[in-house]
Amino acid sequence: MSFRRLILLLIALFAALAGAALLLAQQPATSSPPPALVMAPADATITATPFQPLPPTPTYFPTNFPTPLASPTPALAVSAPLTGSTTLIGTVTPVSMTQGIAKSWNDYPGPSLWPDIDVPSPVGLLPQPEDQINILLLGSDQRPDAWGFRTDTILLATLNTRGGTVSLTSFPRDLYVYIPGWTVQRINTAFGYGDFDALALTFEYNFGVRPTHYVLVNFWSFKEVIDNLGGVDVNVAVAHTDHRDNYGDYTAPAGIVHMDGETALWYARSRYTTSDIDRGRRQQEVVVAIFQRLLSLDALNRAPELYDIYVQNVVTDLRLEDVVPLLPLAAQLNDSNRIHRYSIGYGQLTSWVNTQGAQVLLPIQEAVVAIMRQALNSDQ
Repeated sequence: MSFRRLILLLIALFAALAGAALLLAQQPATSSPPPALVMAPADATITATPFQPLPPTPTYFPTNFPTPLASPTPALAVSAPLTGSTTLIGTVTPVSMTQGIAKSWNDYPGPSLWPDIDVPSPVGLLPQPEDQINILLLGSDQRPDAWGFRTDTILLATLNTRGGTVSLTSFPRDLYVYIPGWTVQRINTAFGYGDFDALALTFEYNFGVRPTHYVLVNFWSFKEVIDNLGGVDVNVAVAHTDHRDNYGDYTAPAGIVHMDGETALWYARSRYTTSDIDRGRRQQEVVVAIFQRLLSLDALNRAPELYDIYVQNVVTDLRLEDVVPLLPLAAQLNDSNRIHRYSIGYGQLTSWVNTQGAQVLLPIQEAVVAIMRQALNSDQ
C-alpha cells in the first residue's frame, strides 16, 4: 500500500473517532425542550461599557484560578488515567512545556445576550508539552436536508507525540458554560453559533486549552464505518442493558464484545437506563475499539474504501501535512495502556435548572481544572 494511502487512512481514523456516538441524538429526548435565548430585560438601561460578569458564587465557581507556572522538572512517567495506574515509559528527555497564562475578562468578548447565571472568570491557559496536539472530535445531530445542528458528541483527543500517549476527555452536551461573545448556554450549541472558532474559544475560556484542529462527522455514517471495518471488538467495562429496537431489553456483557455497526450504534447512544456521563464512557470504549481495528492489517488494506467514507461524511481542518507527524504515534496505539481516558463527570458538575426550566450541568471550575491538568499532561 502506498505511503499516501496510509496517510489517508489516518485521516479516516480521525473521522471514525468523531463518530463514536453517532446517532445518539436522533432518539427523541425525554428531557426539557431546547433552551430559548435569554434576552435583556425590556427596561434595561444602556451603559457605555460592555456587560461585566457578576462576582463568582463560592458554591459554584471557586476563586483560586490558575496562575502562570514555572517550568517543571523532567518527569519519567506520564499522567495516569483516572481509572488506571501510572504507566512508566522509561527514561525520557526533558519535556519542553508551554507556560501557563493567566487570563482576565478583558481578554474575551462580552456577551451579546444577557445570561441567566453569573459568568465565571476564565480559567487561563494551562501548561502542556509544546509538541502536543489537541483535536476536537465532534458528532453532530444534523439530519438530511436540515440546516442547523448541535454537537451532541464532544471528545477532546490530546496527542502527546513525545510521550507516545493519547488522552480522550469526554464533555457532557448539557454543560452550561460561557460562550464568549454570546451568552451562557449548553456547550453543544457553541459550534452552531460560531463554528469551530467559537467552540475553540469556549474551550479556552472554560477548560484552559484551545484545540488546534477539529473533526466533525454527521450521524448517518457511523454504521457504515463500523461495518466496513468488519465490526469492532469493544472492551465493555460494565455490563449494559437497555432497550434496543426490535430486540426489547438487550445486554452487552462485560468483557470483549464483537459489535457490528448497528450494535455499536446502540451501545454508544442508548440512554434509557443510564446517564450522559455513562454514555461518555461507552463512547470512549467504542473510540478505542475503532483505533485498534483501524491499526490492524485488515483495515490498512481497505484504506481506499475508508477514504471514500471520509470524503463523503467528514468536515475537518486537518490537512495531509498535519497528519504525517502523527504516523509514529498511531503505530504505538495498539498498546491500550497508551490511551488514557478522562471525563468531566459527577465529581466536577452540579445540576441546575435554568430560567427556561431546562436541566443543565454547571461545571465546578476547580474540579474541572484538576481533570484537565491530567488530560493535558500539565504536570510533567
